[in-house]
Amino acid sequence: MSIRRVKTRLLAGVLAAVAAVSSAVVAGTSPAAADSALVYVHSTSMNKNIPVKILKAAGGGPAPTLYLLDGLRAPDDNNGWLINTDVVKFFANKHVNVVIPFGGGGTFYSDWERDDPKLGHVRWETFLTRELPAYMRGQGSDGVHNAIAGLSMSGTSALNLAAHNPNFYQGVASYSGYPTASTPGFAQGIQVSVAQMGGNPLNMWGVWPSPSWFRNDPSLNAGALRGKRVYLSAGDGRSVDPTVNPLSGNFNPMWFTQMVPLEVASGISTDLFIPIAQANGAILTTHTNEDGYHWWSYWQARLHESWRTTLGPALGVR
Repeated sequence: MSIRRVKTRLLAGVLAAVAAVSSAVVAGTSPAAADSALVYVHSTSMNKNIPVKILKAAGGGPAPTLYLLDGLRAPDDNNGWLINTDVVKFFANKHVNVVIPFGGGGTFYSDWERDDPKLGHVRWETFLTRELPAYMRGQGSDGVHNAIAGLSMSGTSALNLAAHNPNFYQGVASYSGYPTASTPGFAQGIQVSVAQMGGNPLNMWGVWPSPSWFRNDPSLNAGALRGKRVYLSAGDGRSVDPTVNPLSGNFNPMWFTQMVPLEVASGISTDLFIPIAQANGAILTTHTNEDGYHWWSYWQARLHESWRTTLGPALGVR
């Protein structure tokens, strides 16, 4: 067995052990912005209203649209990007609609095979790729230029949604995602993540391995990303923050568990995916193998970078 394969299995095991805290958020409030709106978009497929924050394009008129997804512990009444980052300020002067749905925690923003006692009738892919875009066509979207981005859980989801709907998205960004989703170890980590949010992973993509697992593995569907702008980032778990340095007197084991092992595992998964995406013709930008950990300050910086290198160019916006 190769060293890389051993590392993948070991660190994916760590992923499974600590998946419960993979995308925690902290309390706070999002900046006020006159050029934004909180709306409730009805999902016929899920038979419920989904809160969605829309940051409207500067300058008015039809504009491209960026869909920005939350992580594993996405709350139903807010979104981690609004709580923990400068997303409102960053996009305030840009001619792009930024669509930020609330909820979806533990679902991998997928259409599940079966209803779940805890998470319900899960049809997030249908909502994000059919129902929400239809709504946005009446809210300033040009209906042509679209991109999607996510972190951790939803980094994987963003890549899947882009691969499943190549005619809809021109660009995609994954921050600290797990694009080798059906690989042994990583698949089990995903199952544990779903279970930690109260869902039954068997209701999501069935028994592993199965065709649904393979369909939702970006590394097995990278051919659909040919000609698309793709941004991939993951750190190596290092940080100047003393709370996540085991040698520091201020070391915080809980923060370490939240921020470091999951990022190391994401780095391995992302590094495995990069040559696959390149070989399949994606227009790739990467930011890996450097200081970075599983937290919002890192994802905010990567959002800024990916906008300049990938998402903005894909949408034709500077």
